[in-house]
Amino acid sequence: MKPYELVIDHEACWGCRTCEVACKQEFSTAPGVQLLYVTELSGPDESGREQFSFRVNVCRHCDDPPCVDSCPESAISQRDDGIVVLDEEACSGCRSCIDSCPYGAIAFDEQDGVARKCNLCHKRVDNGLVPACADNVCLAHCIYFGDRESVENQRNSRVGRK
Repeated sequence: MKPYELVIDHEACWGCRTCEVACKQEFSTAPGVQLLYVTELSGPDESGREQFSFRVNVCRHCDDPPCVDSCPESAISQRDDGIVVLDEEACSGCRSCIDSCPYGAIAFDEQDGVARKCNLCHKRVDNGLVPACADNVCLAHCIYFGDRESVENQRNSRVGRK
């Protein structure tokens, strides 16, 4: 099976945050816990004009995820399809995974005392659906999901390339 990819075209993102809302609705996370979040970057360009850009921050489902090795409870695993999943029932709340993630993509749920992370909506994916953030909620259509070929085809069709 080809591993899945979640690709975000940050240049196309205009910061509407509908991906954040879709994720929050899908997982009903506690207040302050975000499995996906949009960051606004700003600063002057070469001519001194203020410029804005946005970055969607989410688990990258690394090829060799450091969070898997750092978890003393083996609560994080990588599926054969590349999706990295955290079993909250097995999580002891030690936060080792949070410290090991180079992308800051793992949150701590103070209410439940466990780590939380994007799991690419694996239950949706297992039922032939796409993750909530990529399910046509993105108004800029900058979030792509699927196997490598499918993602490339989606991106090319949206930007008029071949």
